[in-house]
Amino acid sequence: MSEVHIIDHPLIQHKLTYIRDKSTGAKEFRELVEEVSTLMAYEVTRHLPLKDIEIETPVIKTDSKVIAGKKLGIVPILRAGLGMVDGILKLIPAAKVGHVGLYRDPETLEPVEYYCKMPTDIENRELIVVDPMLATGGSAEAGIQFVKDRGAKKIKFVCLIAAPEGIERIQKAHPDVDIYTASVDEKLNDHAYIVPGLGDAGDRLYGTK
Repeated sequence: MSEVHIIDHPLIQHKLTYIRDKSTGAKEFRELVEEVSTLMAYEVTRHLPLKDIEIETPVIKTDSKVIAGKKLGIVPILRAGLGMVDGILKLIPAAKVGHVGLYRDPETLEPVEYYCKMPTDIENRELIVVDPMLATGGSAEAGIQFVKDRGAKKIKFVCLIAAPEGIERIQKAHPDVDIYTASVDEKLNDHAYIVPGLGDAGDRLYGTK
């Protein structure tokens, strides 16, 4: 079964408080989401392999470490996932970016893909699928499956806040995909919003309702 990594660094928890606060405006909300995404990326990429290369300092030649050619990709689930991309790219600017667009069918309530564009070498990349909220898990489950259908073999899912229901769904549907989150909240309410959560991440990012 996949692991759940709760990234509880004090800076992340501090910024998450202001992300949750309903009085935080769209501009500050976007900035905070980007900052937290950068901080989370440190832990998400902790496993990257290293290799030694020889360099010359101003004093002497020495062996030093660089990342061992690991190819990474970032895949936001539209639209809210876009708010996390730039923060991660600050740390790994060479990563390719794909996109998955989903909407929920009003009759079946199942996620439907309306857009999916991936790097051409997706099968050779470790992909970080991002969405600020893991609520019911329906969109995340479908988004991960769409990425797998196009050849991805190693995937991580990163969100700011997760509900237990969403975690359970991802672990059941995708036991090979680890989950990284800054908080596991209490539950979902009757409208499938995370409690206490932060409301609708997409609306708060882009000032829509």
